[in-house]
Amino acid sequence: MKKLFLLILLIAVACQTAPLTSATNRDLLQTSWDDRSVFRDGLSASYQSILDQLPGASVYHIEYRIADDLYHVNGFEEVHYTNREILPLNEVQFHLFPNILGGAITVSNLLVNGKPATPKYELLDSLMRVPLSLPLEPDQSIVIHMDFEVTVPRTVENNYGVLAFTDGVLALAHAYPLIAVYDTKGWEAEIPSPQGDLVYSDASFYIVRIAAPKNLVIAATGRKIQQETMGHEQIAAFALGPARDFYLAASPDYRIKTRTVGGVTINSFAPAPDQDGAQIALDVASRSISDYGQLYAPYPYTQLNIVSTPTLALGIEYPGQIAVAERIYAPNSSQQGTPNSVYMESTVAHEAAHQWFYNLVGNDQLDEPWLDEALAQFATLEYYTTEYGIQAADGFRQSLEARWSRVNDARIALDQPVAAFRGQEYGAIVYGRGPLFFDTLQHQMGQQAFNRFLKDYVASNAWKIATTDGLKAAAEKDCSCDLTPIFNEWVYPN
Repeated sequence: MKKLFLLILLIAVACQTAPLTSATNRDLLQTSWDDRSVFRDGLSASYQSILDQLPGASVYHIEYRIADDLYHVNGFEEVHYTNREILPLNEVQFHLFPNILGGAITVSNLLVNGKPATPKYELLDSLMRVPLSLPLEPDQSIVIHMDFEVTVPRTVENNYGVLAFTDGVLALAHAYPLIAVYDTKGWEAEIPSPQGDLVYSDASFYIVRIAAPKNLVIAATGRKIQQETMGHEQIAAFALGPARDFYLAASPDYRIKTRTVGGVTINSFAPAPDQDGAQIALDVASRSISDYGQLYAPYPYTQLNIVSTPTLALGIEYPGQIAVAERIYAPNSSQQGTPNSVYMESTVAHEAAHQWFYNLVGNDQLDEPWLDEALAQFATLEYYTTEYGIQAADGFRQSLEARWSRVNDARIALDQPVAAFRGQEYGAIVYGRGPLFFDTLQHQMGQQAFNRFLKDYVASNAWKIATTDGLKAAAEKDCSCDLTPIFNEWVYPN
């Protein structure tokens, strides 16, 4: 539920994070909604043509003001939203994820095309329904403005700590009102299962301005388009898109290792004592985006960040950025008998694969989580094959089999919502049985047809929302065969 700040705290935070006033900064968030030129330099050359496509994609202009204590954030958001459906819409729905992540977000000064609107809240205040005074017809657009205040939890106990301030690190995930997807079932609104990912979203464009203490090192998704210092604070701005989400992590203790591979700048952020781990992460990410670029499609952006955070997960994917658990950064230490260096390599390779399967090719991560997670795991298997050969790939394959064995190799269908899995089933089936399905499919289709299928699948679904049925159809097209039996055996529920 929403939490109210004490008045004195509100005053203190407001004083620490006063609105920005320079003309340069005012102009930045006044960029024309139709002007996509600011995103061009952040895209690899082979993707820049997408800026002339994606008609009606939402455009977010966001300002974050991070207080000196690093866990109070306020700001505003303006979003240009277009109805891309075939029916008129009477409302627009927004996710307010901090309200179910152990923190809080409150919205005020809500305006639709400059006129006040009164929202309705549902799902433990994690869903905000914005009513429209007149139905929004297909292809019509509106601008929705809101101010917001966020309290970031000071623990990682909720949803792996994707939104948290602890150990001197601010992980700011899903900290702004995010438009829900409208699909064939209507507005996709539910409380996500805590064992899976939160975000099911359309590809959008973001310009985000951040005011923060000047000693804070900020790792944010997107290309930095502005950096300046004003008194005790810094002002940084980032342009990102197309992308499924915007994320940042920040700490005064971060140091940065950088490398450029094939025109992509890779940055590895970690505190000084963890630079050996940061180097491993940098090396693995460099190899991964090169390998996946050959196997599936070029990496879409000109930058990729890997950042150390206190997350309880081994790693979490964001567009153009990977969060990795700080506990695996000491390469000479181990977790449950396995060296951290092994965890680091498999984690970074897996999360890098999500740049293709989650961001470039979107899917419903709540109802069809296997589409991105199983493919990212299979891509990791292909990474080991490419980099180290069959023996190393067999070792990783055995780890997948071991995951599946946690549920006694139960033949549980892959194509199910996160909430349908019980106990250890989600990890065992989606992350274990799922990639083994693709390994089996590869043998059935034949190597050439399978490789062609994955490239075609990525190309035809780039910046769209893929589905299980669409994946099956793509595979059948490239093998000129009926794959119904194998999909019935592995994928579809009985």
